[in-house]
Amino acid sequence: MADDIPNSLPRLSPLPYHDDIVRCLRSEEPEVWQWASSAQAREEHASTVRKELLKETYRLDADAHPELHRHCSAAAQRLGLRVPVTLYQAGDGAMNASLYYLPGEAHVVFTGPVLERLQGAELEAVLGHELAHHLLWELEDGAYHAADRVLTLALNDSRASTSHAQTARLFRLYTEAFADRGGAVACGGLGPAVTALVKIQTGLADVSAANYLKQADEICMPGKSSTEARTHPEVFIRARALRLWCEADPTADPWLTDTLEGPLSLDTLDLLGQLRLTELTQRVLAQLLQPGFMHSEGLLAHARRFFPDFKPDATRDASVPISISAATGTHDYMAALLMDFAVADRELDDVPLAAALETAHWLGVADAFERLALKDLRLPKRQFNKIKAEADNLLERAGKQHG
Repeated sequence: MADDIPNSLPRLSPLPYHDDIVRCLRSEEPEVWQWASSAQAREEHASTVRKELLKETYRLDADAHPELHRHCSAAAQRLGLRVPVTLYQAGDGAMNASLYYLPGEAHVVFTGPVLERLQGAELEAVLGHELAHHLLWELEDGAYHAADRVLTLALNDSRASTSHAQTARLFRLYTEAFADRGGAVACGGLGPAVTALVKIQTGLADVSAANYLKQADEICMPGKSSTEARTHPEVFIRARALRLWCEADPTADPWLTDTLEGPLSLDTLDLLGQLRLTELTQRVLAQLLQPGFMHSEGLLAHARRFFPDFKPDATRDASVPISISAATGTHDYMAALLMDFAVADRELDDVPLAAALETAHWLGVADAFERLALKDLRLPKRQFNKIKAEADNLLERAGKQHG
């Protein structure tokens, strides 16, 4: 790795998470979406932003700060952004910059000594990062900004669920990753974008992008790269994610997804995770009830309480255990789901329990299922082990009787 600037960068575009959330909110929250996208909502937002800017900042006019505006124009041109840009300095504080969004005009506010510490391409990277926020908010007739506003409103609503908060968190993290990419485009490459990130974090005057990227790779070894950040990913994650993207590495987006979201888990479900878990639940039930001897009226009726149009699968689906293996945070949930159906039809005696045991083993959640069974069924360990040992024979006999 070197600090020099790559000759070309990938095309800047929203991340898959952005697109998925826009589709989800449009479908699941149509009334709120319509309001957030309305002209009235945009005007109310614009009025609030203008007042805040005038009260809290000093405007950096072009005639007094020509060099700064020259770098801003260069950054905007590389991003293909053709809107008037106004720059401001806020009061003392940590080095930072932020975008105040208004449709058709960009307002960038600096905090702390950013303009003293960063020059040239690094300053263009910071400007580009903020202008990339504006670029994203303008795309698709403001759809991504509408999504951000809906999620922000949800955070302030007492009726909002944990999944709404998690969705808002992830949407922000992905937006910062998009803006980091915009910063690299605006300054022409990876090196200045990385050194700007590190200088803003540390306050250092001299930083090697190559050395920090090596450090980031050490931190982000397999199994160790994850984040609990609320608004911005950790700088080492941002730097590595940006390097992968700048190098057009095909793992760039998958790695970022794994790092920001982690495996599917009940504790961290966002709105998209809820949809994935719902789908996975249906697939597991379709496999559990796949054998003909499990098509009892009681079990099928119970399944249709979950999914009204439920139908058992006709054959084994080998992709289901793979999906469960990746969703490590759902193993206890899947065990509870199987246990629910193991006792849902008493007329079948121990057949559903045997089927649940076999399915739990197939899915890789046998330990979780056994712990739950011993607790819920209140069986002695010896009796439960006997049921396990006889499960295959019991299922074989059930299959023959049904056939």
